[in-house]
Amino acid sequence: VVFVGFMTAVTCSILVPPFLFRHGLIEFETAADRLVRIAAASGAAFLTAQLLDVTVFNQLRRQSWWRAPIVGTLVGSVFDTLVFFGVAFSAAFAFAGPNDSFALEAAPLMGMLPVETMRWVSWALGDLSVKLIIAVVALIPYRLLAARWSQPAVAVGA
Repeated sequence: VVFVGFMTAVTCSILVPPFLFRHGLIEFETAADRLVRIAAASGAAFLTAQLLDVTVFNQLRRQSWWRAPIVGTLVGSVFDTLVFFGVAFSAAFAFAGPNDSFALEAAPLMGMLPVETMRWVSWALGDLSVKLIIAVVALIPYRLLAARWSQPAVAVGA
C-alpha cells in the first residue's frame, strides 16, 4: 500500500505540472527546477515517513489500542514534516535545486508570534499541527472499528 501511494505521488508530480502549464496556471519554465525539488522532497518524505510509521505501528500493535496508531502517526508525521519542509525549502538543501526566496524570508512565527523565523518553518509547524489534530480525531473511528473487530462472532440460527 505504501509503495502504491508513493508511485501515485511520483506519477502526479510528473504529469500534473505540465498540465497546469498548458492551462496557464503556472509558468512551468520558471518553476520547473523548484517543482523537481519539491517533488523530490515530497517523495522522500512520504516514502520514508510511511515506512517508519508502519514499522513503529507493528512494534506497538500488541499494546494498548491507542498506542500503535498514535505513536506511529506521531513519529511518521514529525519525520514527514521535517524531511519535506527541510528538503523543499531549507537553504541547507540548495544542492537539490534553487531556493525559494519567499520561503526563506523572515516573518513572525505562525504569522502572529513575536519571534521571527523563516516562513517555511511556520509552514512546517502549521502542517504538523494539522496532522497531529487529525491523528487525535481519527482515534475515535479507529477505536470503534478496533472494538468491532475484536468482538467474537455470534453464531446465528444454531
